[in-house]
Formats: sequence, C-alpha cells, structure tokens
Amino acid sequence: MLRAVLFDLDDTLVDQRTAAAAAVRAWGAEHGVDDDGAVQRWVALCDVHHERYQRRELTLHEQRRVRVREFLDRPSADDDEADALFAGYLHRYEAGWTRYDDAVPALRRVRAAGLRTAVLTNGDAEQQRTKVERTGLAGEVDVVVASSELSAGKPDPRAYAEALARVGAAAHEAVMVGDSLVNDVRGALAAGLGAVLVDRLGEHPHVDVVRVTTLDELDPERLEQLQPRTGGAAVDPRT
Repeated sequence: MLRAVLFDLDDTLVDQRTAAAAAVRAWGAEHGVDDDGAVQRWVALCDVHHERYQRRELTLHEQRRVRVREFLDRPSADDDEADALFAGYLHRYEAGWTRYDDAVPALRRVRAAGLRTAVLTNGDAEQQRTKVERTGLAGEVDVVVASSELSAGKPDPRAYAEALARVGAAAHEAVMVGDSLVNDVRGALAAGLGAVLVDRLGEHPHVDVVRVTTLDELDPERLEQLQPRTGGAAVDPRT
C-alpha cells in the first residue's frame, strides 16, 4: 500500500530554471558577459560543480566560488571577492523563485488521499526551506528533506533511505516524483521506490519509465498503481 509521495523541488514544484536564467543574464551583463551562450555555460557549470557538492568534494560555498571564477574568467579572485560576486547573482535568483501553477493542486490531491507528502531535494537545507516558504509550499507538505542534512544526495540510495526514515515509510510504500531522470527516477527505482518523471519540456518522450508532462496528470489512483521495480536495484542510476 502506498503511504508516501516524495517530490523533488527544483523544476518539479518550483520553476528554478527560469529564475536562474533571468538572474544569470542580468548578473552576467553587469560583469561584461552578455553573449548568447551565457546561460548554457552557467547551467553546465552548475551541473558539474553541484554534483561535486553532492559528492561532498566541495562545500556549498566552495562550489559557488568555483562557478564564479570560471564563468567570469576570474581565476585569481580570492574567496571574499568570489563570495561578493556570487551575491549579485544570488539575490536576483532568489527574487525570481516562483512555483508552478500545478504544484499546489497536485500536493493537495495527494494529501487529501491520506498520503504523506514530502520534498526531497538536492541542496542546502536553509536555502531550500526558504525557497519552499517563499513560494507558498510550506503548508502543503509534511516534511522537507535536503541533501545537506543527509549522508549523500540523490541518486545515492542512502538519500532515499534516510529521507524515508523521516517520512515514516518503507521504500515499497513510496513513490518519487521529479524532473531528473538520473536523480529522481533511476535513483529512486534503484533504491526500491516507485518513480514518476516530470518531463515538462518533453525532453524524454521515449523513456521507459512512468512519465507526465505536468503535475495535473498526477493523481493518487495512478500513484497507487505504481509498483516499485525491485529489479532496479541492479541498475546504476548514473547511467
């Protein structure tokens, strides 16, 4: 029996992609970086160094400094300068946080069905909880779990095990809903949960997992029918 649904936060419940793109365009232009590829380069740097942060190779602030130095081509910037530069991006990014219109209705349908509802997000707990509060999601979920509080981030199975312990559900009693095929779907399946891919931009039309393009397609009856793929334990979620 299904007892809990875990939702990713960024680009699942909150439109992080748009906030980051708008912030980096304005911030980059302020520092002379205003070419067409700026957003793509920033996203690529975030992907690389945020993964290093999740693997505990870098601290939160260290990965921010590395991104700033590489993006602005300032390899000699000391920590204080890099922190000050990143602050210019950060305040713009935070000002752009908005939730998707389908987020609250989906969360309410799940809770109305008597299911525990949680956010499981890769990131800093303080920042992610602030994001949940500012976007009006705090009252819609039972618990928020961030990877900075865990032994590892998604897709590591420890992230799922520790989050489920906080939610009060076993892996076979839970479903993960998120936009990352690697972190939220492959990782969840490998950890013994059910999983749903939120493919808002239609980037994975032929993937062999349960897929929705909007949270409006997510209903408790459909979630109840999802059987955790126990065979997924042999799958490397990074592939």
